[in-house]
Amino acid sequence: MRVVDGRGHFVALAHYSGRSKIALRLLSREDEPIGRAFYASRIDRALALRATVLPGAEALRLVHGEADLLPGLVVDRYRDVVVVQALTPAMDALREAIFDVLQERLSPSAIVERNDVRSRALEGLPERKGVVRGKEPGLVEYREGAVALLADPVAGQKTGAFLDQQENHLAAGTYAAGSCLDCFCYAGGFALQLARGAERVVAVELGTKAAADAREAASRNGAGNVEVREANAFDFLRDEIDRGARYRTIVLDPPAFAKSKDKLEPALRGYKEINLRAIQLLEPGGTLITASCSYHVGPELFEDTVLAAANDARRPLQIVERRGAGRDHPTLLGAPETRYLKLLVARTPA
Repeated sequence: MRVVDGRGHFVALAHYSGRSKIALRLLSREDEPIGRAFYASRIDRALALRATVLPGAEALRLVHGEADLLPGLVVDRYRDVVVVQALTPAMDALREAIFDVLQERLSPSAIVERNDVRSRALEGLPERKGVVRGKEPGLVEYREGAVALLADPVAGQKTGAFLDQQENHLAAGTYAAGSCLDCFCYAGGFALQLARGAERVVAVELGTKAAADAREAASRNGAGNVEVREANAFDFLRDEIDRGARYRTIVLDPPAFAKSKDKLEPALRGYKEINLRAIQLLEPGGTLITASCSYHVGPELFEDTVLAAANDARRPLQIVERRGAGRDHPTLLGAPETRYLKLLVARTPA
């Protein structure tokens, strides 16, 4: 729709939703025709950025919603399989046109829609998932550096894998040494990078399917030094403290504890507890790699929470790196929701 000010002067073009808390989602500040060519051009622009910043990547995010000026649209690629999420009524109405553009530009073996997210209900949209073009993909093997990982585009979490952590997986591998621990490991993205430099890696995952996928990925990589434990990470950390375990490198990559503002306080307690336990388990000179994907826990609040955990553990922490989502997940100035992932690399002085 065309947005004007009180005097009738043009302001912007936007998608409108009468049900959402976000009534208007900005499309353009130019008064230009909005049709198939407009959306195809925006998709082309997003594809060109990825070809520049992550050339040759086998899996990556191709369209990142508002950050690519395509609000409500997410497109991920796993080798030759493309996964699409349309999260707003306007984008949902454009599904077939979007599929057509992606088919023309990418010639994928399959296009999968993963419109099975709860946020669609807030927009009055039904949940849908499945293959909409091409053949059933099954598990897709793709590489992050030297490591082979598995994604399930139809049934896996998110669109099949956690692509926003891809560059962080690679960075974490540079800190691997001795005994390492990866909590909330999902399909093993951090664990398998750690395994390349560690003596042993314990990977903890509560989900039965994800744990099985992590074991399969470890087997495909010949990573015999990775042990996947199917366990609750909170309980596992407490048990390891009780038995006097120590680790040289620990990764914490939990799911979003605060999916809404009213969940913030319990989320902060959860983040503090897992970081406290992890710091207690670190060897002197050890490295903690800790992340939060909760948008409602901002960067400063997350660091304050990790600091509170370090204070309770009576151990100082040096921040070595502050990282976020990979370059295929750009952030848009003025849209803080696109900067949701925070990751700290911290060290306990020897």
